[in-house]
Amino acid sequence: MNWRKAMLAVVVVCTVFASCEKAKSASDDVPNVVTADIQAGIEKHIAEQTMLGDGYFKIAFDNEELNLKLVRVHTEYLANLGPQQHFACVDLASTDGHVYDVDFFLSGNRGDMTVTETTVHKTNGQPLYLWEQKQDKTWHRVPSHNAPPELLGVIKEKDQFEFTYRATLPEINETSRMWIPLPVTDEYQSIEVKYFNASVTQKILEDNVHGNKMYFMEFNPENSGQTIEICYRVERREKGVHEDNTRDPKDYLQPDRLVPGNDEFRKIAAGVVAGKLGNLARARALYDHTIDRMRYMKYGDGWGKGDAVYACDVKSGNCTDFHSYFIALARTVNIPARFAIGASIPSERNEGGIDGYHCWAEFYTDGNWWPIDISEGDKCSALSTYYFGHNPANRIEFSRGRDLVVEPGPASGPINFLAYPVLEIGGEMASVKVEFSFNRIASRTL
Repeated sequence: MNWRKAMLAVVVVCTVFASCEKAKSASDDVPNVVTADIQAGIEKHIAEQTMLGDGYFKIAFDNEELNLKLVRVHTEYLANLGPQQHFACVDLASTDGHVYDVDFFLSGNRGDMTVTETTVHKTNGQPLYLWEQKQDKTWHRVPSHNAPPELLGVIKEKDQFEFTYRATLPEINETSRMWIPLPVTDEYQSIEVKYFNASVTQKILEDNVHGNKMYFMEFNPENSGQTIEICYRVERREKGVHEDNTRDPKDYLQPDRLVPGNDEFRKIAAGVVAGKLGNLARARALYDHTIDRMRYMKYGDGWGKGDAVYACDVKSGNCTDFHSYFIALARTVNIPARFAIGASIPSERNEGGIDGYHCWAEFYTDGNWWPIDISEGDKCSALSTYYFGHNPANRIEFSRGRDLVVEPGPASGPINFLAYPVLEIGGEMASVKVEFSFNRIASRTL
């Protein structure tokens, strides 16, 4: 089977079924199982099976036995389906570097769960089936071919939702500073801050080059473990080919720190666009080349930084790596190109968790900017033409551009790109636990 022709699998079971919730609350003797219990249950199962498999979690797939290692549990998709019935989604990597998204169904109570079903859902981000929620709130697997746009991750025209951005601080042992993106209203999105919950005051900074805004906060040791939560009301329009005269397009021919214009990129790009007439045809050739060359794979070290050289060498990565590679190529053949990042809002359900940030790019030709989403076009070849010139309405944009400069700024220098918080403790970079969730305002019948 050609997985590049498989439709994009959207996020799976991640909300509690309404009917099951009633059944659970009606029985007082059923233990209250929370997502942490489900995570412990699936991690225990994988650990036990890995010991039995001589260091590998083994699963039969496509007429062979895969030897896998745990990469991560999708904590945002863990779900209690009802009394003693649970769901987990897990990324596991094979010895040859391929990543498999595996769905698990479990039964039992806290500390005593048994896996009842194991199914490979995606290979390197490309789906083998989709999940569809019926009106009775139950979920069903459906074939990926001929699926409607909503099951493929696309809402056209308009979307409205509340978006919650939650950041939990680690242990802080000295003075620290943090920068968090503040989405701005523009022609394609309207942003209203519903609330901002934090124990410290915030200052709003502006990046004068790209027009980004961000919150700036300072913390002390007594803020350790605290959570900052921001809720936005968002109205978003589908974005197509458009004019933008805020900056000279030639500004977007300049390299970024991790998106250089070196001889290797010039050589590759020249070969790809040879014989193509006009920048539109040349950009499409680079778009298709990136899909053909790159694999969507969050595995190993180096991915997720938007490092075009890494993407060129390793030929895999996430959305930041796909688009950085394209931008580097485009600029070397005199096509202005730029970067934007935010989050993709699930289209097949109306609330719940979101699997991290998502990014995209735009290129300029003949007086217009063309939005493109190469990593999504790679996952879903049926939508590769749509994503060449469109961003769906179910998006929120946090920031645009690379190497962002604000005052005060991080001691480490310009911000590579801004989606997750940038936290410095004593001048050193530190990690923050980040969670995104949403609630669609204009509910649709699924």
